[in-house]
Parts: sequence; structure tokens; C-alpha cells
Amino acid sequence: MDDTHSELQADIRFLGRVLGDVIRAEDGQAVFDQIEDIRRASVTFHREGTAEAGQRVAERLGGLSLDETVRFAHAFACFLQMTNIAEDHVQRHLGSAGDARPDSLAGAARTLAAEGVGKEDLIALLKTAFVAPVITAHPSEVRRKSVLDRQMAIAEALAGCERAADDAARARAEETVAREVSIFWRTRLLRGARIAVADEIENAVFYFERSFLTALPALYAHWREVLGEAPPTFLTIGSWVGGDRDGNPNVTAEVMGRALRLQSRAVLRFYLEAIHRLGADLSISSSLAAVSPALKALADAAHDPSPHRTDEPYRQAITGVYARLAAAYPALAGEAPPRPASGAAEPYGRAEELKADLQTVLDSLLEHHGPAFTRGPLPDLIRAVDAFGFHLATLDMRQNSAVHARVVAELLQRAGVSADYEALDEAARCDLLLAELGHGRLLHSPYAAYSEETGGEYAVLAEAARLKRLYGEKALRAYIVSNTTSVSDLLEVYVLLKEVGLFTPGAPAKAEIFAEPLFETIGDLRAAPDTLSRYFALPLIKGLLAGVGLQEVMIGYSDSNKDGSYLTSTWELHQTSRALAATARDAGLALQLFHGRGGAVGRGGGSSFEALLAQPPGTVAGRIRVTEQGEVVANKYADPELAARSLETLAAGTVLASLRKAAAEAEGDPRARIMDALAREAMAAYRGLVFETPGFSDYFFAATPISEIADLNIGSRPTSRTPSRSIADLRAIPWVFSWSQSRAMLPGWYGFGAAVERTGVSMDVLREFHASWPFFSSILANMEMVLAKGDLAIARRYAGLVDNGVLAKQVFTEIRAEWDRTVGALLAITGQSRLLDGNPALAAVIRARLPYIDPLNHLQIELIRRRRAGDDSAEVREGIHLTLNGVAAGLRNAG
Repeated sequence: MDDTHSELQADIRFLGRVLGDVIRAEDGQAVFDQIEDIRRASVTFHREGTAEAGQRVAERLGGLSLDETVRFAHAFACFLQMTNIAEDHVQRHLGSAGDARPDSLAGAARTLAAEGVGKEDLIALLKTAFVAPVITAHPSEVRRKSVLDRQMAIAEALAGCERAADDAARARAEETVAREVSIFWRTRLLRGARIAVADEIENAVFYFERSFLTALPALYAHWREVLGEAPPTFLTIGSWVGGDRDGNPNVTAEVMGRALRLQSRAVLRFYLEAIHRLGADLSISSSLAAVSPALKALADAAHDPSPHRTDEPYRQAITGVYARLAAAYPALAGEAPPRPASGAAEPYGRAEELKADLQTVLDSLLEHHGPAFTRGPLPDLIRAVDAFGFHLATLDMRQNSAVHARVVAELLQRAGVSADYEALDEAARCDLLLAELGHGRLLHSPYAAYSEETGGEYAVLAEAARLKRLYGEKALRAYIVSNTTSVSDLLEVYVLLKEVGLFTPGAPAKAEIFAEPLFETIGDLRAAPDTLSRYFALPLIKGLLAGVGLQEVMIGYSDSNKDGSYLTSTWELHQTSRALAATARDAGLALQLFHGRGGAVGRGGGSSFEALLAQPPGTVAGRIRVTEQGEVVANKYADPELAARSLETLAAGTVLASLRKAAAEAEGDPRARIMDALAREAMAAYRGLVFETPGFSDYFFAATPISEIADLNIGSRPTSRTPSRSIADLRAIPWVFSWSQSRAMLPGWYGFGAAVERTGVSMDVLREFHASWPFFSSILANMEMVLAKGDLAIARRYAGLVDNGVLAKQVFTEIRAEWDRTVGALLAITGQSRLLDGNPALAAVIRARLPYIDPLNHLQIELIRRRRAGDDSAEVREGIHLTLNGVAAGLRNAG
């Protein structure tokens, strides 16, 4: 660990020195000296912590002109991005430890073997397993794609320095680093216009192309060695980008079609290029080697016109495969293939046909040339086709239940079935919906006029049916119902799917896309088991789900946290997961949980591996989906090596959570009763501040940069569901992002200290929880990280932005008191004298960043004060947005 930290510090110093040299060369010595003077003053303040050192920082920041402020914010934001590059570079080295890591599949197998669980049990689990990270577009990733491109170029140049064989090569590599840093220094960090859904789709496809297409097949090839046999394709990827309509009117039928078209274009180009390379490689002559009859038939069917390949059946077969895929390309990708085929061919209708032809080639090679071909580009390509199909990532659809209710009501009214569906009680709604699902008559008429909302929703559903036919069964499979509170919320979706042929009545009924509830608030989580039990009891649903044997349920971390505090949300999600698993078992079904986690701890962030190990026994069982949101996507998947490590961590955590025998003893009634009490008091304390303190909303909107975040061009959705300043209507993402920026970090810890104090639970009991219960230790670890990144001295300065001094003092005093209670309780439970004593590596990383984050906070406050006083100049706005960018880069998991 010391070596790792030394390497990190060396990389940070090197990149910092290069950036300084660039600034000096391009902006002059005076500019460099000014930035360096502030940097040193801030570092000194963090090292000494004296009032005099703090005053020196304040004086230097206060002496900056507006232009200097903007330039300084740009410089520190750039430096923090350099720090991230260095950290990711070191993470790649840690990833190179490979199978020695406990969060690798080999590490999981070792852990299980030590507990008496054999490899055969692991393989048996994988045969029914399903693991998928789901990429989502959310407004907390503040980096432009151009910035990501430049960061990757710097990262590659840094790796080049490490690979240099001699001093001359090292000098050339360092020159490349300097060139890339120079470009980065002059690259605009901020978007000039608000990002559109089309931009978000292109960003997601960028990650798929850069990392997933190569990382995932390589992982499977490695897992074959680890397990001694090829595992099934249990790990794939999903996306919400272009399918998530909840609160985003910009996601239309056309947009959804564009998402899958661009995804398909990316994966088909990847296949075509790989097939082209295979054709160049497989020059085996039939005069020198035999081939299988199936391979010969495939070669003959290609009708290859080249006289140079008459004795090269593998090349002939590959030529035919290429021609068929190229023929399918225009319909799927919406353009001509990048390299035309040598002749006409019948297009592939399904990805399975392509996979079968490639398998024919591989089988012949294995039969006649031995096991040397079990690894290599052809098996990797077959695995890629199996994992990605023609769609690349499975696209989820999502919409709010309130929208479905309005659309169904209008369809029923126009069809003369029900004059006012929304006026019916739940029982009457269900009866009516079940009746509609029992016959084949449609509600929608092409001759009737509908509202814009209903017309748009119908268009999306019709497009979903078309896309599923075009791209395959796995292209779209789930319809997430936000704000699910009742059985009718799910039945409404099937009524709508029936309108476009995606639900077929019968005995049993059949669906091509399944309705999946999303339980988000504390109240909805508590009611979820009963809602699901009533849903499963319906004969229609019993028959519908019997064929698939499972039900996916999504649980939301963000809104439950905003609704009731970090501790309460985490415990309610834990309890609900257990109860839902039992409900599914009682119905003879498996449960597949879909965890709607964000990057920040207040939105379910933290270590994915530790979070999986902390799941309740019996709730994973080899099947899980997890959202990857905001800046976390870039942190985990912007590079193939990082992506491979992140994907393997997810797989290893799923295996351990499913098979570890210790997990079965993780909980007991005494623990649950104590946690119930703690969660109850934490929620009372949290809601007492956020929802019951008069004027709290005014405090929040003034003491955080929420208004300025709303103006930042970082997402295609508005920050609030309504134009009001209600906390309840505010989206959870900007809520958490705002508190992170102000360094109060409130959603990640508030209420814990009060809960410990009010319940009077023995510290010895809580220490035992921390020592033996992964769920509880994970809570504390995440909370500790949040508190270490927070700074109430800075948060107090943000409170100074509140015009009402009495309100500011009252609310901040409460926050300060709860901070002290929480930190005190945390230290007492963990036995530490200060935060992160038990994790010195993380402590060092955070401490190294603070001298660069804190000045940005101070400048942000002054710029916000200036803007709110009436100066809405372009320079002020740019300065604010640069500080938002820099603080987010420094914190890394701000939203």
C-alpha cells in the first residue's frame, strides 16, 4: 500500500509539474507565480491549520480580479482532473494484480473454497446467473466528451512514460505528455449549450465502444482459465440512455430509435472489423488441412468470387459471413457499411445466426487444429456476439405511473369503455384493466384524436415493438414503472403494451416486455411486499410469469434517501429486499433486484463490492442489475482496463453474496429490532430538519449552488419535477450534488448521530455490529468517506449566502450539532481517534485533494454572491461553472 501511495504521489507531482510548465510557457511567469502562490498557501493551511495560514489563503483569493478568478478556477479544475488521471493510472496497476485480488472471480473462488464451497457450486450458480451494470444519463457528470478524450490521451501518454525502455524513449514519452496537457489546458471545460439526449446517447455509445466491446470478451476468456471451463454469458450490459422518459419529455420514439441505431452501428462495426481481420488471418489451405463438412458447406454457400481463395475454405466462409453481416448493416445501422462486401448475400435476420456461423468456423478449427484455438480473436468475437447481439446494450424503458394512468384513462374514454378511469378506486381499476387484458380488442384507433401526451406515449410503444423485431429479443426487455404504489400501476403498462402487440392475451398470456415496479420512497418501500403479493396473486400474472420464473423489482436509493435520511433509506432498502425475496418465493418465483444506485453515498454510492456483500441473505442468488450513473461511469468504464476490473468486481461480489455460507448467519431478530429503532430516530431527526423546519427550503436554495447547477449544461432533464421550490419535488440528483458542492454532504450522514443518542443503544453492541455485520460496517465506511470529504467551516460560509441571518444561524447550528454527534458516534463505534484512521490510503488521497478543492469552494461562494447581487455576466457564470466542475472532479462521487 505504501508503494501504491508513493506511485500515486509521483504521478500527481509529474503531471502537476507538466501542467505548471505549460501554464508558465503559454501564460507567462506572472500567471504561474500567482496560481502557485495560492496553491502553496492552501497546502500550508491544510498542513498547519492555523488562523494565520487560513488568512493568507483568504487574502490571496480575495485579491483576484474577475478574469484572474476564472483563470484560477480553470487551473485548479485542470489540476484536479490530472489527479484523477494519476489515480486511475494507479488503479490500473492494482487491477494488474488480477487473480490475487479478493474482488476478482479467482479471489471469490478462493474465499468460497476456504468456506467449503467448491468450484462446481460456483459454476452451477453462473449457469442461472444474470449480472448487468446499466448505464444511465444523469446531470452530475460535468465533463464534456472532449475533456474525457483529452484525459484519456494524457493517460495513454503517461502509460507510455512507464513503458519507455530507455532515457531517450522516456524523453519522447514525456514530450507527448506535455503536448497533450497543453491541448487540455486550452480545451474548454464547460459545454456551450445544454446537453441534449442525442449527446447523452453518443456519450454512452462512446463508453460501450471504447471499453465494453473489448473488456467483456477478454474477461470471459480469462474466466475460462480460472474456472477450467467456459462460463455462460451471465454478465452483460444495459442502458437507460434514450429509453428513460420519466420527467424527460425529450425522450421520444425517434430518440429511442436513434439510441438503438447508434448502439447497433457501433457493435456491427466492431464485428465487421473483427471478421475482416479473421479473413486475413485464416489462410489455411484445403490442400494442407482438412475441414469439417459444416465449414465446407458454409464456404460453398459464400460463392466467393475471388480466384485467389479457391483452396482457402476458412477465408471463403469468412467472406460469406462478412457479406451477410454487411447486407444486414444498412437496416440496422441506418447507413452503408464502412467497408463493402465482395458480393451480394442474404442479410442475417438475428444475431444468433451470425454466432452459429462463427461457431461453425471455430468448431472446424478445434477439430482439425487442436486446443490452440480455444483462445484468441474468434472465441472472443463469438462471446461478443453472444453478449451484445445486434443491439449492444439492452435498453430499458421507464415512465412515471401517473403518465400511464392519464394515457390509459384517455384511451378508455375515447373507446367508450370508461368515462373517468382515474376516478375509480383501486379495486375497480384492477377489475377494468384485467378485463381489458383478457381479450384481444384494442383501445387505440388511428381515426381518433388524442392528446399530445397520449400520442407521444403510443408512438414510443409502437417504436418499441418495431425495434424489438429489428434488433432482437434482448434489445428491450424491461419497462420500469416509476412511483409504483399499486397493482394497477403495473397492469396499466400491460394494457399499453397490448396496444402494440407486445402483450398477447391468452391462457396463459404472453409478454415480450415485462412491467417492473420501481419502489422509491420510504412509504412505497414499506408497502412494496404487500403490493407485490397482491400482484402475484392475480391469475393473469401467475400465468404470465410462470414461463419466465422470475420478477425483477427495482428499488430506488436516491428518493428514499431524500425522503428519510441515509441510515433509514439503507435499512428500509435492506428490509424491503428481504421481504420481497420472501414474497417472490411464496409465489414460486425468483426475485431479481435492480438497484437504482447513484455515485454519491447519499444516492447509494460507495464500493459496489462491499455493497453486494452487505446484501441480505437470499436476495442476490446470482441475479442482480445495478445502475451506473453520472461521473461514476467515467471513473469505472472510460478505460478498458478499469472497465474490466469494475465488471469483474461486480461479478465477484455477486458470486460471494450468493454463495458465502457466512451470509446466512448475518442477521437475527435483536439486530433487526435495534436497526428499526435507529432508522426510526434517524428519520425523525432528518425530517425534522428538512421537512419540518420553517424556511428550510429557503435555506437550501440560498446556502447551496442549486440555482446555479440548474443553469449548468450537464443534463437533458430539469432539476425539479415542477417549477416550485419544494424539496419534495426536487430531483434527488441535484439535491445531493448541491450538498456535495457546499461540502455539507448532508444526505450522506444526517440523522445517524441523533439516532445513536436517542435510542441509547450500547456502544458495545454497535461495535459488535461493526465488527461482524457487513451491512452495518458498509454503512459506516460510506458515511466515514462522506464526512472526510465534507467541511463544515466551508459549509458555514455557504450559509452566509442566506439573506435571513436568523434562519441561517438556526439551520446551520442544527447541522453543526448533528455533524458533531455523528462524527462522535462514528469514532466511538470504530475505535478511531479521527476519521479514516483505519483507511490511511484513502485518507491520504482525500487530504491531498483538499488544498485544491477548498479554494474553489471559496471562489464559488464569492461568485455566487456576486451573481445573486445582480452581476450575471458571462465571466461570473463561467467562473461559477468552472468551480462546480472542479469541486465535482475533486470529490469524484459528488452526484
